[in-house]
Amino acid sequence: MARYLSLAMVTPGMSDTVTRFAPSPTGHLHLGHAHSALVGWRAAREAGGRFLLRVEDIDRTRCRPEFTAAILADLAWLGLDWDGEVRLQSQHFAEYRAALDRLAQQGLLYPCFCSRAAIKAEVMHADQAPHRVDGPRYPGTCRALAPAERERRVAVGERFALRLDAARTVALTGPLWWQDEITGRVAADPASHGDVVLARKDMPTSYHLAVAVDDAAQGVTLVTRGEDLFAATHVHRLLQALLGLPVPRWRHHPLLTDASGRRYAKRDRALSLRALRAAGHTPQAVRAMAGHAGESLEPRTQHR
Repeated sequence: MARYLSLAMVTPGMSDTVTRFAPSPTGHLHLGHAHSALVGWRAAREAGGRFLLRVEDIDRTRCRPEFTAAILADLAWLGLDWDGEVRLQSQHFAEYRAALDRLAQQGLLYPCFCSRAAIKAEVMHADQAPHRVDGPRYPGTCRALAPAERERRVAVGERFALRLDAARTVALTGPLWWQDEITGRVAADPASHGDVVLARKDMPTSYHLAVAVDDAAQGVTLVTRGEDLFAATHVHRLLQALLGLPVPRWRHHPLLTDASGRRYAKRDRALSLRALRAAGHTPQAVRAMAGHAGESLEPRTQHR
């Protein structure tokens, strides 16, 4: 039997546990990625469940196929296996479009013609500068536009993003909550993040929408990810309710940091898994650096 640290906090006997690791191919994996992947892998394997791999490559300007290939190679070198085919988000835009259409049919989306600079300027001139999960909270400039004005501006080719009307959605769903295995029961507060963007012309889906759709499509029952994404769960829980999607459990684990307390990032090229491997470090040594010392990984045959 393999021996593991107690960090996994796995409930015994949960053979229906399905976790996933979902990196973006915008650079090479680093130690923080290794830590997160190992948390999800171990949670699934100890429970007798399934560990899935998803590549979040919706950003067509920054994501590169060579980084996708490097992700697969790095995980295999680290000793991690996954179940089933790798899900590439770029192959599922039709599913995200269908989710957008469903929200539009409920009257929950509206076009926003504001540039990022205009939003920032408006927030800076307000009495307060509230923030949301991905930057300054949108002040609602385009929410009140008349339908005829929206149609006119779309018809003449103005660039726009599709935003979710937070006030209308909360009135529709009522109170929501989710269960985090570290924090406990959490009351969802999606309205505090304002009207989030769900799609743009150059990006036909947002991170929030794609994650909600993908987790349901893949049957994920336990979302393991860094605590930096805790706030995003308010939005994801709302989208699940609006789209009638199943609700998983979450485990937002602490982030891996260096000796100075700084979180690892892709800009830290010297600590990428590829660089560590080239420097002669073994997978066992890298797992120890990633906070998983003493683990004996026993990969299973992948179900392809």
